[in-house]
Order: sequence, then C-alpha cells, then structure tokens
Amino acid sequence: MKLINIGFGSMVSADRLIAIVSPESAPIKRMIQDARERSVLIDATYGRKTRAVLVMDSDHVILSAIPTDKMAERLGVIAGGEPEEEEMLP
Repeated sequence: MKLINIGFGSMVSADRLIAIVSPESAPIKRMIQDARERSVLIDATYGRKTRAVLVMDSDHVILSAIPTDKMAERLGVIAGGEPEEEEMLP
C-alpha cells in the first residue's frame, strides 16, 4: 500500500484515490458542499487555502492545501499524465 503525504503530516492511500482536481470550478464546489452535507468531507487544510480536492473510491472528498501539480509529483506522475521514467514498464 502506497501512502501519499497530502500536507501537515496527513496521508492517504494511493490505491483508494480516484482523482485529484482543482477546487476552482463550480461543479467541484458543489461536490464539496454535497460531501459536507453527507458528512464525508475531510478537511486536511489546517486552515489554509484549499488547493487540491482528492476524490476517493469510498465516496469521501478530501481537501488539501498542497497544489494539484505537487500532488501529482508525489504520486510519481508528471503534470502531463505520463508516469515517471523509473516507474514505466519495459
């Protein structure tokens, strides 16, 4: 199981992660509000500005203060969606 640091010592399982999205668009803001109402929102920003929204396979939504591109780097994925060279299969 691979854990990803989402900031301030908080970790999530990479195996359970579906998407990392920016919180700026209206549909994502609605998704956050819906998750809050259903009590499946986890705020891991520690009072900072939300820079990334993580959607988990358990239907939980996690807010992080780490930007989406940094999150992709921590996952070992370049911003363009290609895996890092060391992780590519021969």
